Amino acid sequence: HSAPRRGFSYVDLVEGLRDGRFYALKRILCHDKEDRQAALREAEMHGLFDHPNILRLVAHCMVEKGAKHEAWLLLPYVKGGTLWREVEALREKGTFMPEQRILLILHGICRGLQAIHGKGYAHRDLKPTNVLLDEDDRPVLMDLGSMNRARIEVSSSQEAMAVQDWAAQRCTISYRAPELFTVPSQCVIDERTDIWSLGCVLYCMMFGEGPYDAIFQKGDSVALAVQNPITLPPTTRYSAALQRLLSSMMTLNPQERPSINNILHQLEGLQPAPAGQDTTQI
Repeated sequence: HSAPRRGFSYVDLVEGLRDGRFYALKRILCHDKEDRQAALREAEMHGLFDHPNILRLVAHCMVEKGAKHEAWLLLPYVKGGTLWREVEALREKGTFMPEQRILLILHGICRGLQAIHGKGYAHRDLKPTNVLLDEDDRPVLMDLGSMNRARIEVSSSQEAMAVQDWAAQRCTISYRAPELFTVPSQCVIDERTDIWSLGCVLYCMMFGEGPYDAIFQKGDSVALAVQNPITLPPTTRYSAALQRLLSSMMTLNPQERPSINNILHQLEGLQPAPAGQDTTQI
């Protein structure tokens, strides 16, 4: 039995003694000092945000168990489960998510990303299992363990290799941006890796699985597949505008990929005002 990989964690449902509320307790197994620092960094990242679309950290501590350490992160329990679970449930019923619902969820995810990018950071591991949905379909971004500064300047093949290795460990393969698979020795990686992943999440909501999930499951090369421009399955279910929005997110060249503000601007052109911000019709 091999040791669990770096940053391996368990999540338990716990009840608060004082308030009777439910919480998720995330226990991150730390094998060494590096793991401990990474776990504390994850807690620190939560502390940067107070935003309805980013999971807040209630409390955290480091627990020593003999020679081993566990980082404990206490998080609010979100009733709805993950976006992935919702997509799977719909797929099992043989139905698809209607466009209005997709737009509502996408809008919230974008707002969370906007807050992260606005502070000069990137999430780096956005995927449907890292998006929670509460009872009102409000998406909440979680798992900030891969977050780092948005701008990574690479100026040698050694640095490029280090970024590539880091991405291989920290950024889920079928949602990983093309520029993280083969990092050029002279380049700037920025927060637009998240826009690619956002495209994969939108694709998943529209078509029931991520664009590269099947390729990964077959054992084929995702690294190769992401080098080709994406082709969308033909569909009349969704508007041409939504399909255009998806294609723009999945632009191969990160320098041509839109920013989160641009995406939100496009989205607002597509969408009736979200609930609670209704414009009065005259």
